[in-house]
Amino acid sequence: MNSSADSPTRLDVEMVVNGEPVRRAIEARTLLIDFLRTELGLTGTHNGCSYGVCGACTVLVNGVAARSCIALAAQLDGATIETIESVSHTERGQEILETFSRCRGLQCGFCTPGVVMTLVELDRRIETPNRDEIEDSIDGHLCRCTGYAGIKEAVDQTLGRVGR
Repeated sequence: MNSSADSPTRLDVEMVVNGEPVRRAIEARTLLIDFLRTELGLTGTHNGCSYGVCGACTVLVNGVAARSCIALAAQLDGATIETIESVSHTERGQEILETFSRCRGLQCGFCTPGVVMTLVELDRRIETPNRDEIEDSIDGHLCRCTGYAGIKEAVDQTLGRVGR
């Protein structure tokens, strides 16, 4: 016999994910990244550290860049979530990804979805960000492959000149 202490608490959660309304009964302790990847099959968001440090899990929550590995899905009931899957299908998302490829701003691609989501948020918030704003925005992302030179060049081209 299971006591209530042994059973996880389940909550109904409703949110809009990539423009689609979603309703699920989930365990109260379900992290947003697990909800996105396991419940919804949106595997473009990566879990690199599970501590909110590396930035690979960055998504937009109500238009603001947020770490999905440290956010409880239940806390985001009613929120609007955007993942790399939705952004990569937009004209601007394609432009960002093509610029990253051209500038060699990605290699293994593990950190790329989180960096792109951060740039999308910055792009929407500031029409033409300056170097400090760009540096601040990508400061919380760890990349083990590129040494950041290609990433910074792609960001500068995308947010500073390309499409403006």
